[in-house]
Amino acid sequence: MSDFEAVVTHVADRVTPDAAERERLRDAVDTLTERVHDALADLPVEGDVVQVGSTARGTWLADDRDIDLFVRFPPDLPRAELERYGLDVGRRALPEGREEYAEHPYVTGEIDGFDVDLVPCYDVADATAIQSAVDRTPFHDAYLQERLDESIARDVRLFKAFLTGIGAYGSDLRTRGFSGYLSELLVLEYGGFEPLLRAAADWHPPVRLDPEDHGTATFDDPLVVIDPTDPERNVAAVCAAENVARLQHYARDLLTDPRESLFVPSDPDPLDADAVRDHLDRRGTTPVAVAFETPDLVDDQLYPQLRKSLDGIAGELDRRGFAPLRTATFADERAVLLVELAVAELAAVTRHDGPPVDVREHATGFYDTYAERDIYGPFLDGDRYAVEREREFTTPEALLASDALFDVALGAQIETALDDEYDLLVGDDVATLADSFGVELARYFDPRP
Repeated sequence: MSDFEAVVTHVADRVTPDAAERERLRDAVDTLTERVHDALADLPVEGDVVQVGSTARGTWLADDRDIDLFVRFPPDLPRAELERYGLDVGRRALPEGREEYAEHPYVTGEIDGFDVDLVPCYDVADATAIQSAVDRTPFHDAYLQERLDESIARDVRLFKAFLTGIGAYGSDLRTRGFSGYLSELLVLEYGGFEPLLRAAADWHPPVRLDPEDHGTATFDDPLVVIDPTDPERNVAAVCAAENVARLQHYARDLLTDPRESLFVPSDPDPLDADAVRDHLDRRGTTPVAVAFETPDLVDDQLYPQLRKSLDGIAGELDRRGFAPLRTATFADERAVLLVELAVAELAAVTRHDGPPVDVREHATGFYDTYAERDIYGPFLDGDRYAVEREREFTTPEALLASDALFDVALGAQIETALDDEYDLLVGDDVATLADSFGVELARYFDPRP
């Protein structure tokens, strides 16, 4: 047995649910299904229930206990009634549960140690006729149920554990990684975990995979996996280029040096404020951080807005000449937009070149515009006019403390939060973030693929 085979065999044993866990799952599903049927019997509309997701297909990881039950209603049912009936059934099946909201409301809760999502959807003819995004999920389940055997299911679990270990598992908009469905399709496409790793190690994005040879739609994504049940959808659309590259890096790493640690997620030891200051002294950079109360949003709404705001701020700092090196955003009770800069202070004047003098109309207009202003010039530099004018902001602190902050592209709720109140941290003051974000700062100052 090779080192690689020994590692994956041991990992597979560890992440495969044992017989007792599988039996508890079956009992929990049977109990929930009976409750759903009882609740449906009291409604003035037909409906049924189907188990979907990794626990339905036997691809879930040990101790990662999620039960997904979809309650299907007729496609001609008005959306308001679908939502109302779905919540009625959810409350009956999970009386201690709570309401959540994705595209429409659903009930989530817990039973016998398993987390449960009870989601209403439309019982449409096929995935191309969906009325809400969740309608296609039962078709995903049916497609995979026909094709997964125990060997492939084992390799799916290995791939999910590997993605979890390297921080690339999850299609939420905070992670922007590989979903469970995408993971299963990739393992199926390549015929196993090891063949998938060897293929990914040599990918040259954009990579396009089309399991059912639909061959129609085009997508501008680094990884394209055409949904076998819906030819107009890229299953990998949410997967960021960074996570595709992360898979490639660690696929090569695992194949070269097989070890179980790559299957286990780990956080670095948190940095304290002194350690952050030591890094900043060593780097000789100027970090700036905008910190504010985190808006009351789910992660899938919060993180796109944080990234948009961070890009807007970093872009403006770059245009103003402060040379951003790297950026990061963190969020807990408070959110942080961090930009590390190579330039801490600029000259009080900035040069602005005009047109050549022989381009009479433009040259005359340029000269007349600046001739009476309190600036240096206009003067000639070769055959062109030029001026040196006062710079609006000579430090990043001055820029970010001004109303100019609100001229950049910000997420809507982030802009509202900043307009209410924010703290501006510059230089060593950023070290105070270590009290709340020591682990995140440890990752920042010891970056890995």
